[in-house]
Amino acid sequence: MRLLILLLLLLALAGAAFFALRHLPPEWDPRAPLDFSAAPGWMTDLKLRRLAWEPEACFAAFAASGMTPRRVPDRPSDVGCAIENAMLLPGEARLQPANPVVTCRMAAAWVLFERHSLQPAARAHLGTEVSGVRHLGTTNCRNVNHARAGRRSQHATANAIDIAGFTLRDGREVRLLRDWGGTGPEAAFLRGVRDGACRWFRAVLGPDYNAAHADHFHFDMGSWRSCR
Repeated sequence: MRLLILLLLLLALAGAAFFALRHLPPEWDPRAPLDFSAAPGWMTDLKLRRLAWEPEACFAAFAASGMTPRRVPDRPSDVGCAIENAMLLPGEARLQPANPVVTCRMAAAWVLFERHSLQPAARAHLGTEVSGVRHLGTTNCRNVNHARAGRRSQHATANAIDIAGFTLRDGREVRLLRDWGGTGPEAAFLRGVRDGACRWFRAVLGPDYNAAHADHFHFDMGSWRSCR
């Protein structure tokens, strides 16, 4: 009798789980594509991590969000600098120089960062929004810290971007080299950007990390987790 009750209980739980999965809203359903337009939740982070081993799910997420990814051909490499599953980086704020090549997963993190961290930080600290982002590049076939030996940088595979500053809608400019060490709203904005980026990117490095990053943020989607 106990075995029968246990079996009935397990069947009921399985039925409830099946029913729940069939009727979950997309923002709670781990099988649904990542929606860049939806308010972020804990499932957003899970779906973003999943893109690391499901690249086609990344492009599907852009399509599901009404955004057409501008894909670029794969670039094989014999020296550890292959670029795969890449696209031109989209942005609501104008990118300067325009639309560099990044991996799709990097582009997905950027869209979430821009909408849910960058612009809210600008509104909170500066009373306006960001209209332009000055970057220092995404691709460079080199090792970490330009070392002659060692592991490849995430820039070698278009899985990173360096950000030097921002242009605001009211014409002001915020630069890391000039404003990071200040005490005004520009410095508070930059720290808000750094803190917000740590949710979306695997590694976020800035002026507090070392002298090599005194003038820029480094964001990447590599295997190492860091927020400094």
